[in-house]
Amino acid sequence: MYSTAFLDLPPLVRAAGTVRLPGSKSISNRVLLLAGLAEGTTAVHDLLDSDDTRVMLDALAALGCGLRRDGAVLHVTGLGGRLHAREAKLFLGNAGTAMRPLTAALAVLAATQGGAFELSGVPRMHERPIGDLVDALRGLGCPVADLGRAGYPPLRVGDGAAHALRTDAPIRVRGDVSSQFLTALLLALPLIAGERDVAIEVDGELISKPYIDITLRLLERFGISVQREGYARFVIPRGAQYRSPGSIHVEGDASSASYFVALGAIAGVDVPVRIEGVGLDSIQGDIRFVDAARAMGAVVDGGPGWLEVRRGAWPLKALTLDCNHIPDAAMTLAMMALYADGPSRLTGIASWRVKETDRIDAMAAELRKLGATVVDGPDFIEVTPPRRWQAAALHTYDDHRMAMCGSLAAFNPLSAGAGAGLPVRILDPRCVAKTFPDYFEALFDLVTPAPDGVPVLTVDGPTASGKGTLAAELAARLGYHLLDSGALYRATALAAQDAGISLEDEPALAALAGRLELCFTGHQVFLAGRDITDPLRLESTGGMASRVSIHPAVRQALHGLQLSFRRVPGLVADGRDMGTVVFPGAELKVFLTASADARAQRRHKQLISKGNPANIGDLRADLMARDERDKNRAVAPLKPAEDAMLLDNSSLSVESSVEQVMGWWQQRRPF
Repeated sequence: MYSTAFLDLPPLVRAAGTVRLPGSKSISNRVLLLAGLAEGTTAVHDLLDSDDTRVMLDALAALGCGLRRDGAVLHVTGLGGRLHAREAKLFLGNAGTAMRPLTAALAVLAATQGGAFELSGVPRMHERPIGDLVDALRGLGCPVADLGRAGYPPLRVGDGAAHALRTDAPIRVRGDVSSQFLTALLLALPLIAGERDVAIEVDGELISKPYIDITLRLLERFGISVQREGYARFVIPRGAQYRSPGSIHVEGDASSASYFVALGAIAGVDVPVRIEGVGLDSIQGDIRFVDAARAMGAVVDGGPGWLEVRRGAWPLKALTLDCNHIPDAAMTLAMMALYADGPSRLTGIASWRVKETDRIDAMAAELRKLGATVVDGPDFIEVTPPRRWQAAALHTYDDHRMAMCGSLAAFNPLSAGAGAGLPVRILDPRCVAKTFPDYFEALFDLVTPAPDGVPVLTVDGPTASGKGTLAAELAARLGYHLLDSGALYRATALAAQDAGISLEDEPALAALAGRLELCFTGHQVFLAGRDITDPLRLESTGGMASRVSIHPAVRQALHGLQLSFRRVPGLVADGRDMGTVVFPGAELKVFLTASADARAQRRHKQLISKGNPANIGDLRADLMARDERDKNRAVAPLKPAEDAMLLDNSSLSVESSVEQVMGWWQQRRPF
């Protein structure tokens, strides 16, 4: 997962391959609560691992549910409808699928068994309405206290005493704000249906009906068969009791599938994008996004648990659609509208305004940044594609779906005919952790960038100038791949040592370099399966690497390997010839220098801290000898590129150096 302040996506032109979706958020949190309320232990397979499910799990643990992991399977031992804890303060982040159902379930349990629970979340959660659910619970006889603004979290449910609840008349709830209010009641009321039927009647037209279908199907899996009259009246039968199904699988998230369906429709030119984990047999309403994508021109095939999508009509076909049945996935349609042949109008999306952010306002603002013409109203948005695309830094509003939708704008050259196209900056990419922590990694595995579109930042300099430390910090800040070119030469030297090859035998060294079995995993480096992280950093290894790197054939053998590090979203490369030879077209080239005395002092401090003996005089002499060798080698001598930015860091801290280079980098970005 990317935890950077921003993530720059280069212009993208193609997509192909297979993505495996994480579990559905809507199903995951419903299943967790049902398992937590039921009698017995439920084995939950393919559960979504995200911010929203983590807050639900924390809440269940605080309430006394048993949680045990067995590999990828979570075993939940439920409460059997009985409170184990009588008081708790539950923090539920920005998870509506946790806040609303837990409010209802705990209100009922606290009222009937005596308890008091406080439920709160992040500031945005305290702006998301819950008053209609609270009104329904109070009408039932449950004590519910507002701890902040009336009608919004935080709340306290229960007052510590037991109360008789009024189940002889239907419980009424509005259905035109959020279907989660009805879902919450459907999940909670079986707890009090022991002696009589319990009825719910919906006031107004129910929105997001497919989400209620999910709730009803899952209730049936846990032993509750709800009788209903359309979507206006629901009856939980007398004697209803939650029973664990023993084992249950969570299917892939259909809302998350929408981004990859769109990806195939926009960029699946040569071969389709395959999506696994959800298929045409899905129980989730958002699978109907496939119908909308087909209407825009996508070619979609599918079966149980899989979809394949490729581009059909191009440009995409503009559409007008009532999206009441696919409110979350409809956001993806708004981004697809950027690539359409005319204005697209999406209606029935009033619920966008009470989600993680006001999604109508947010989407309109960000689409306009890209150059689109947007008209919006209380429950609609109309998008006209840009006449001229603009590079944009897209605000995500701490909303996972805004971030994932925004990534689709990186294909802008396809419709703009603007050559290499324009990059897109996603601010706060970490917000995807709410439902799809590895979204950007999954996206990058599928996409092809525009030729020379992947940005490169090079850091060259002499031995012990701090280029490796600086490059690593820059890569971490930018979320880019890191190429430590020196590590390739050190690995070649170690491999030569292992194989008994002389460091003067250029042909043998070049052949060895061409078949290196190197693997970089986090901060570890493996050579033919052996961890060489520590040997790689020895002074003796650095000396051998300097002798290896003077051979032109070795440098040529490693050249292709170095180029392969240039992958989406970008690359920071450090070495001695990154800006002059390997990546001469790099967007920013930095040549790092420091005096021999400063470098010797740093290296001495580094070695002493690791318990290695060192002499500053010897280190200084060795550094100067390496400098001379590197400057005078026949191929790719150490020198700054003509357009390099020179940075003498003799008296600068690492942080100061990073800030200076980041400043130069931002000046070169189009945002």
